[in-house]
Amino acid sequence: MTLIYPVESNAAHPARLSSGYRSTIKRSPQKPLIPMRHTLSELTGPVYGHETVRENDHDLTIQHRGEPLGERIIVHGHVRDEDGRGVPHALIELWQANACGRYVHVIDQHPAPLDPNFTGAGRAQTNSEGYYKFITVKPGAYPWGNHHNAWRPAHIHFSVFGHAFISRLVTQMYFPGDPLFEFDPIFNSVPDEKARMRMVSSFDIENTQPDWALCYRFNIVLRGRNATPMETK
Repeated sequence: MTLIYPVESNAAHPARLSSGYRSTIKRSPQKPLIPMRHTLSELTGPVYGHETVRENDHDLTIQHRGEPLGERIIVHGHVRDEDGRGVPHALIELWQANACGRYVHVIDQHPAPLDPNFTGAGRAQTNSEGYYKFITVKPGAYPWGNHHNAWRPAHIHFSVFGHAFISRLVTQMYFPGDPLFEFDPIFNSVPDEKARMRMVSSFDIENTQPDWALCYRFNIVLRGRNATPMETK
């Protein structure tokens, strides 16, 4: 993954090599990186996919004939820069497992049911103040084979695109109070505890919809001392 937003190589972001996260051992570079100069078309190319965001792409509960099973939730927040200013018109994509902890993917053979009314992917664009909103269902935990009895905490993947095709940042949003945090090497690959907690959403009672859906707030800070931890590879 090529980044155009600066991602500091410090305790705020996951290490490329994490001993507890087995697959990083195979994919972490063993030799010094070779800088590759970006071409003009890479740096000034068209914004990726903004024009194809449809009116209801942010609502993962109405993409099929029926409603998906599980706990309906609202996830919203702002994309901000290092000074706390909202980043307007940023493209956000998310993907997640269903309420049973299973992805719609051929590699995922976890013995949990697929939901015919839930694909697990959505798109949105921030408004002029950097605000975004998704409606979805809370994903379930799932086993992932990294070590004995390994389970991933419930999480949602977020991808934020900038002003060119190569400007993309990826992070994960977790839910408060998950008992699997201390056992998950991916979550703990971020060395700094305060930085890790910036990946955990906060319960938002003020925007919870009575008799309809709980709400969680997740702000994404692109850079600076309060940056949301991002994948660095």
